[in-house]
Amino acid sequence: MKKSEGVKKVRKKTRNSIKAKGLTIAILVSFTFSVVVFPCECATSMWSQTYGGTASESVEVFVQTSDGGYALAGYTNSFGAGSYDYWLVKTDADGNMQWNRTYGGSNNDWAFSVVQTSDGGYAMEGVTTSFGAGGRDGWLVKTDAAGNMQWNKTIGGTDNDFLYSLVTTNDGGYAVGGHTYSFGAGAEDYWLVKTDADGNVQWNQTYGGTGTDFNYRLIHTADGGYAMAGYTNSFGAGGRDCWLVKTDALGNMQWNQTYGGTGDDYGSRVLQTADGGYAMIGYTGSFGAGGQDFYLVKTDADGNMEWNMTYGGTGNEQGEMVIQTIDGGYAIAGNTNSFGAGGQDFYVVKTDEYGVIPEGLTVGVMLLLSTAAATVGIRILRKRPKWKRR
Repeated sequence: MKKSEGVKKVRKKTRNSIKAKGLTIAILVSFTFSVVVFPCECATSMWSQTYGGTASESVEVFVQTSDGGYALAGYTNSFGAGSYDYWLVKTDADGNMQWNRTYGGSNNDWAFSVVQTSDGGYAMEGVTTSFGAGGRDGWLVKTDAAGNMQWNKTIGGTDNDFLYSLVTTNDGGYAVGGHTYSFGAGAEDYWLVKTDADGNVQWNQTYGGTGTDFNYRLIHTADGGYAMAGYTNSFGAGGRDCWLVKTDALGNMQWNQTYGGTGDDYGSRVLQTADGGYAMIGYTGSFGAGGQDFYLVKTDADGNMEWNMTYGGTGNEQGEMVIQTIDGGYAIAGNTNSFGAGGQDFYVVKTDEYGVIPEGLTVGVMLLLSTAAATVGIRILRKRPKWKRR
């Protein structure tokens, strides 16, 4: 083969390789631009549904069920036996109601938590004034897969007792969390109750001081214990402070930590993070832009604060829910009086793994980036290598 022919083949192969790379870049730029700026209509279907009657309903919690649908729990005074009753609504994957059931007596009964059980049924926890030992009591209701009540149990003493959170336990029973006036060291204490599979109380523990200690949320931790979030004015820096309590599997306190300043600070929800620590969302009157602001606290596995962030405007913001997202960041939700259409609006914030809200890429910025990347691709297509000549 002549030397000139070999050089020509090398040049041709190189040009083809460069063209392929340039086309790949152009295709990737086009695809990225179309996905980020102009999302395709083939994405997951969207829908909205309403449920209720002529009076008032409130949905407090919902879970996705094993068949891909949803179970929503709360309370209603459009249906049922009394003023407000537990209300359980089951839908299909598109939100179409399949059935609904009410549970309660002649007075007020409010459901605040629901889980799907291993037998396909449901367990709900809340507060009743229709039944129990006196005042307000916790009320645990178990149903079959069609929502028919199988059993119910009241939990409480002669004073007012509130149970808001419900988790299933490894032995088939339940752990419920809230706060109690009937038991404990002070006016109101954190309260953790463990039951068997039939709702019979096996043990209960209280946590608190001489002041008011109010537990909003209970979770099951990876080591088999429990973590509870709420607020305390028995301990802390002043006023009310966020209070995180960690126990072992029998409810014995392992540690507790307070977070806050000289104002009032409240913890609403807690989750265990991928690194074994905890993230707690609530709202603060000690820090932030004004009024009350979302307050996100990240701790290590022993509850020691690693960082905290506030979000909001000059009005009042209340953080109510937090989840850790697949990218390691956090999505927090609650209510705002600073932003939105007016009055109080729902408010959702997405952060990175340190609680920081990254500066978003606007459509204009995406256009500039796409143009620059496309220009690079075109230049690669046009570029010709400089060959050395002997």
